[in-house]
Amino acid sequence: MSNNIYLKKGLDLPINGAAAQHTKKVIVPDVVAVKPTDFRSLVPKLLVREGDKVLAGTPVLADKMSQNILFASPVSGTVAEVVRGEKRKLLEVRIKADADQEYVDFGVKKVSSLSAEEIKEAILAAGLWPAITQRPYGIIANPEVKPKAIFVSAFSTAPLAANNEYALNDQFSHVQTAVDALAKMAGCKVHVSVNAANASATPFSKLQNVELHTVSGVHPAGNVGVQIHHISPVQKGETVWTVSPVMLVAIGKLFNTGKYDVRRKIAVTGPKAISPAYVEGYPGISIKDLKEFYNASENLRYVSGDVLTGTNVGAEGFLGFFDNQVTILEEGDKYELLGWAKPCRPALFSASRTYFSWLTPKKKYDMDTNLHGGPRAFVVNDTYGKVLPMDLYPVYLLKACLANDIDKMEKFGIYEVLEEDLALCEYVCPSKIYIQQIITDGIALMLKEMC
Repeated sequence: MSNNIYLKKGLDLPINGAAAQHTKKVIVPDVVAVKPTDFRSLVPKLLVREGDKVLAGTPVLADKMSQNILFASPVSGTVAEVVRGEKRKLLEVRIKADADQEYVDFGVKKVSSLSAEEIKEAILAAGLWPAITQRPYGIIANPEVKPKAIFVSAFSTAPLAANNEYALNDQFSHVQTAVDALAKMAGCKVHVSVNAANASATPFSKLQNVELHTVSGVHPAGNVGVQIHHISPVQKGETVWTVSPVMLVAIGKLFNTGKYDVRRKIAVTGPKAISPAYVEGYPGISIKDLKEFYNASENLRYVSGDVLTGTNVGAEGFLGFFDNQVTILEEGDKYELLGWAKPCRPALFSASRTYFSWLTPKKKYDMDTNLHGGPRAFVVNDTYGKVLPMDLYPVYLLKACLANDIDKMEKFGIYEVLEEDLALCEYVCPSKIYIQQIITDGIALMLKEMC
């Protein structure tokens, strides 16, 4: 196992709209949403009713399968609406926020004086256990299962991703507290991967009680799944945990301040974002709270997350629990007559040198959502292998998922991947196959049949 990982495969998307490193505003939200749909395979149990008063840290949901896993309100206020979908599926709990925030007092705790069980109980009681993701499958970690390791990717290479050094510049004491707590609770190594380009400058390289790795390469080098693959791959029967830097801060604040405090800097990005910058807010804030960043009269797509893996939440939607980025771009609903026959299209980027974008490697593009065609025959080729820095056979894995062949899914690496790891494969796919949805369906089958 090397502590220096060099990745040659991948692709950085040259898209316009990176956020300037300054905080434009602090959002005082009107309504915040807690969304069970942010968590894979969650069967939620509602703990509040419309009209109930809640504090920041008050449980509003629980996991029916493991009722000690709670989901807390990020703000204090009043439960305004419980939104349900088809067959009364619980979609959102909307909370009208108070002007002045009040918090449940969980008490300041010193990690060094707590046992592993006490740390676990503290995280569970505060509603922060959902911040810990378990692989395989990308589900909420099982509190009763010990992982073989915990992984943290301290940087992101996703398109227009938030810069962690800026977003967390005054939060590293909380990060260290969280690392100490998780290492003691799980009784295993905490692996932290930093970008080799600024490894000596990032505060993450100064963390104690971790095993540090440097990673060089283009996207998806920052994906924690890619890093796990090169450090300690997940085998059948094994479990690892992953935690994002944003969630490390929240866990650290719980012990250092006694509060459920999930405030974060959020990068507002994208080609259609007006003066892209950062805001300070909460998970679950409304896209409407960002109205000064976009022209509502235009036909836009509002993505919670990045353009490759984010969720299209719409103008009426809310930021996801794990996200610290919003991307605003144009809907690609315009038809281009005989576009495929044009040899020169300077406004478009091509990963395969179909157009002449490779002659201007530093140019950024105002990308939209146009697919320029629909799905077609799924042919075997080497396109995916050029952008996937993992020792897998993605075409065979995808076809195994399509065939619902569990044995072959295991053989070709379903335990090692989530949708984000194959997002670039979907972007460059000549067949325009919805690869991430295929992986989603494959994981759903594994959870149904194997868990």
